[in-house]
Amino acid sequence: MNEVIVGHIDEFPARSGRIFRMDGLELALFKLSDGTVRAVENRCPHKGGQLSEGIVCDHHVYCPLHDWKIDLRDGLVQAPDEGCVAAYRVEVDESGNVVLFLKEEAEAKVS
Repeated sequence: MNEVIVGHIDEFPARSGRIFRMDGLELALFKLSDGTVRAVENRCPHKGGQLSEGIVCDHHVYCPLHDWKIDLRDGLVQAPDEGCVAAYRVEVDESGNVVLFLKEEAEAKVS
Protein backbone atom coordinates (compact mmCIF):
# COMPACT_ATOMS: atom_id res chain seq x y z
CA MET A 1 0.00 0.00 0.00
CA ASN A 2 1.06 3.57 -0.67
CA GLU A 3 0.81 6.07 2.15
CA VAL A 4 0.10 9.71 1.30
CA ILE A 5 -0.03 12.61 3.75
CA VAL A 6 -3.10 14.61 2.72
CA GLY A 7 -2.86 17.42 5.27
CA HIS A 8 -2.88 18.16 8.99
CA ILE A 9 -5.85 17.27 11.18
CA ASP A 10 -6.38 20.97 11.98
CA GLU A 11 -7.05 21.64 8.27
CA PHE A 12 -10.10 19.35 8.28
CA PRO A 13 -13.31 20.98 9.52
CA ALA A 14 -15.56 18.65 11.50
CA ARG A 15 -18.40 16.98 9.58
CA SER A 16 -17.45 18.57 6.25
CA GLY A 17 -16.07 16.98 3.11
CA ARG A 18 -12.70 17.69 1.60
CA ILE A 19 -11.65 16.47 -1.86
CA PHE A 20 -8.37 14.67 -2.49
CA ARG A 21 -7.28 14.08 -6.11
CA MET A 22 -4.31 12.14 -7.40
CA ASP A 23 -3.78 10.75 -10.90
CA GLY A 24 -7.46 10.27 -11.74
CA LEU A 25 -8.45 9.17 -8.24
CA GLU A 26 -10.93 11.44 -6.46
CA LEU A 27 -11.79 10.83 -2.83
CA ALA A 28 -13.93 12.60 -0.25
CA LEU A 29 -12.36 12.86 3.20
CA PHE A 30 -14.38 13.66 6.30
CA LYS A 31 -13.39 14.45 9.88
CA LEU A 32 -16.11 13.02 12.08
CA SER A 33 -17.26 14.60 15.33
CA ASP A 34 -15.13 12.09 17.30
CA GLY A 35 -11.99 13.32 15.48
CA THR A 36 -11.48 10.29 13.23
CA VAL A 37 -11.01 10.84 9.51
CA ARG A 38 -12.68 8.67 6.88
CA ALA A 39 -12.16 8.52 3.11
CA VAL A 40 -14.44 7.18 0.39
CA GLU A 41 -14.70 7.46 -3.35
CA ASN A 42 -16.24 10.86 -4.13
CA ARG A 43 -19.03 9.52 -6.30
CA CYS A 44 -22.38 8.15 -5.21
CA PRO A 45 -23.16 4.83 -6.96
CA HIS A 46 -26.71 6.00 -7.69
CA LYS A 47 -26.36 9.08 -9.91
CA GLY A 48 -22.75 10.13 -9.36
CA GLY A 49 -23.37 12.83 -6.76
CA GLN A 50 -20.26 14.32 -5.15
CA LEU A 51 -20.23 12.87 -1.65
CA SER A 52 -17.85 15.60 -0.49
CA GLU A 53 -20.85 17.95 -0.70
CA GLY A 54 -23.07 15.68 1.40
CA ILE A 55 -24.28 16.06 4.96
CA VAL A 56 -22.38 14.05 7.58
CA CYS A 57 -24.19 12.55 10.54
CA ASP A 58 -22.39 10.18 12.91
CA HIS A 59 -20.36 7.89 10.58
CA HIS A 60 -22.57 8.35 7.51
CA VAL A 61 -22.69 10.79 4.61
CA TYR A 62 -25.90 11.59 2.76
CA CYS A 63 -25.57 12.05 -0.99
CA PRO A 64 -26.53 15.62 -1.92
CA LEU A 65 -28.51 14.51 -4.97
CA HIS A 66 -30.99 11.94 -3.67
CA ASP A 67 -30.14 11.53 0.03
CA TRP A 68 -28.66 8.04 -0.21
CA LYS A 69 -27.05 7.16 3.14
CA ILE A 70 -23.51 5.77 2.90
CA ASP A 71 -21.48 4.32 5.77
CA LEU A 72 -18.08 6.03 5.86
CA ARG A 73 -16.46 3.06 7.61
CA ASP A 74 -16.96 0.58 4.77
CA GLY A 75 -18.59 2.46 1.88
CA LEU A 76 -21.84 0.48 1.99
CA VAL A 77 -25.07 2.16 0.98
CA GLN A 78 -27.70 1.71 3.67
CA ALA A 79 -31.07 0.01 3.10
CA PRO A 80 -33.47 0.36 1.45
CA ASP A 81 -30.98 1.51 -1.21
CA GLU A 82 -28.17 -0.76 -2.43
CA GLY A 83 -24.60 -0.35 -3.59
CA CYS A 84 -21.22 0.69 -2.31
CA VAL A 85 -18.29 3.01 -2.86
CA ALA A 86 -14.64 2.26 -2.26
CA ALA A 87 -13.53 3.10 1.29
CA TYR A 88 -9.92 3.85 2.19
CA ARG A 89 -8.01 3.54 5.46
CA VAL A 90 -6.97 6.83 7.06
CA GLU A 91 -4.89 7.42 10.19
CA VAL A 92 -3.71 10.49 12.04
CA ASP A 93 -0.05 10.17 13.08
CA GLU A 94 1.53 11.49 16.26
CA SER A 95 2.31 14.83 14.56
CA GLY A 96 -1.31 15.32 13.49
CA ASN A 97 -0.68 14.45 9.84
CA VAL A 98 -3.60 12.77 8.10
CA VAL A 99 -2.25 9.71 6.31
CA LEU A 100 -4.27 8.09 3.52
CA PHE A 101 -3.53 4.47 2.61
CA LEU A 102 -4.15 3.86 -1.07
CA LYS A 103 -5.28 0.43 -2.15
CA GLU A 104 -3.28 -1.77 -4.47
CA GLU A 105 -5.48 -1.05 -7.50
CA ALA A 106 -4.76 2.66 -7.02
CA GLU A 107 -1.02 2.16 -6.62
CA ALA A 108 -0.45 1.76 -10.36
CA LYS A 109 -2.08 5.16 -10.94
CA VAL A 110 0.08 6.84 -8.28
CA SER A 111 3.44 5.34 -9.33
